[in-house]
Amino acid sequence: MSTGRTHTLADALAAGPVLLDGGLSNQLEAQGCDLSDALWSARLLADAPEQIEAAHLAYLRAGAQVLITASYQATFEGFGRYGIDRAGAGALLARSVELARRATDAARRADPGRRMWVAASVGPYGAMLADGSEYRGRYGLSVRELERFHRPRVAALAEAGPDALALETVPDADEAEALVRVAEETGLPFWLSYSVAGGRTRAGQPLEEAFAVAAGRDRVLAVGVNCCEPEEAQAAVEQAVAVTGRPAVVYPNSGEGWDAAGRGWTGRSTFDPGRVRAWTRAGARLVGGCCRVGPDRIAELAGRLAALPER
Repeated sequence: MSTGRTHTLADALAAGPVLLDGGLSNQLEAQGCDLSDALWSARLLADAPEQIEAAHLAYLRAGAQVLITASYQATFEGFGRYGIDRAGAGALLARSVELARRATDAARRADPGRRMWVAASVGPYGAMLADGSEYRGRYGLSVRELERFHRPRVAALAEAGPDALALETVPDADEAEALVRVAEETGLPFWLSYSVAGGRTRAGQPLEEAFAVAAGRDRVLAVGVNCCEPEEAQAAVEQAVAVTGRPAVVYPNSGEGWDAAGRGWTGRSTFDPGRVRAWTRAGARLVGGCCRVGPDRIAELAGRLAALPER
């Protein structure tokens, strides 16, 4: 596990695996926050920013080295539906980075030698629609139309000074192409992470085709999957490394299922921190958890990574 002695996230990945945080929404709910409206966790950027900072701190205390900001569902269009103008929306996007940075600063005061990084979350177009289409893709928009949607908020996030961009939970290769083009304009390093099912993107494309979008891109830190079943992770990591020659990123869900009618989670968690050894052997360098993976599981991952043999 990287000790954080290196200064950039890319340097840290070259030295060894780096630990991401877990699901932000489940930690906010554990803190008593109501996330039932269309803005989801992004609403708290305006209403309760202290809760977001507290959630970030919970993951840092668990051992996370990279915080992913609360901007997954934060867009100019989404905030606009709540009467927030573009200037106000831009300020909230910037606040997502500032809150994560404040949390890392607080953790660093307690441990001055610790290295931590902030990745600005860029969710898919479907997250703004808040109708489940983020898990289907194929919105009927061209790559250029998707570029036009993503460009303003990516620019706003980049202006706030994160260490990297997290292009995450991407459902199809067309949107990935748009996101990668826009991310490259910022000059920031970024990772590209698909949501997958059955060994394909949520839109049904072969993963070989999807991962190829990131091949040969100089600013790519890692390529892989998130917000998927834990059982999907291993094969995806292997394929991402084979296609791109880059490190893999992997942060699956707990494995529980969401019952939309009953508004609750069903089943049991199948997230096994013991899998991290196989992931890292296959080339994963950014590892963590997504929905329903909380600080306790991240702490277990931290312990597993610390026990891995030095490279």
